[in-house]
Amino acid sequence: MATIAQLPSEARCSREQIAAFLAQKKIAAVGVSRKPADFTRKLFQELLSRGYEMIPVNPAVSEIDGLKSYANLRDIPAPVTAALLLTSPEVTEHVVEDCLAIGVTHVWMYRASGRGAVSAHAVQECREGGINVIAGECPFMFLPRNGFVHRVHGMIRKIMGNYPR
Repeated sequence: MATIAQLPSEARCSREQIAAFLAQKKIAAVGVSRKPADFTRKLFQELLSRGYEMIPVNPAVSEIDGLKSYANLRDIPAPVTAALLLTSPEVTEHVVEDCLAIGVTHVWMYRASGRGAVSAHAVQECREGGINVIAGECPFMFLPRNGFVHRVHGMIRKIMGNYPR
């Protein structure tokens, strides 16, 4: 399975793609952790606090932060156009199949550290299916009024030349 490091440079996303994703106000958070201290849970809570309608998707729990959690994307009763994937790359590939089946038009394959959710195969599937895909970025870095650590991380990436343009 190809990882983010193996993605061709043309697979990188643009600031325009990121803005299009963040313009969606209803986002399914696939794989958000049931553990309150987990970083994915902090991201989920931050997006909630910023007015996003977040839909947790985690088959291991029935509720996250007082919101009904769904076992998978196909179980969500109302249409959803954006999915934030907080999964392993192996799971991401299956979730992208669901995204294509239900008409999701924006996918963010989260990554802050470690492997993240990115699968090169899933990125290709999204692109071929007409899905706006962000592969391997952390949404915290692109939110207005983000924390100091996220601003510094963004600045370092700009200096290194690998910040989305």
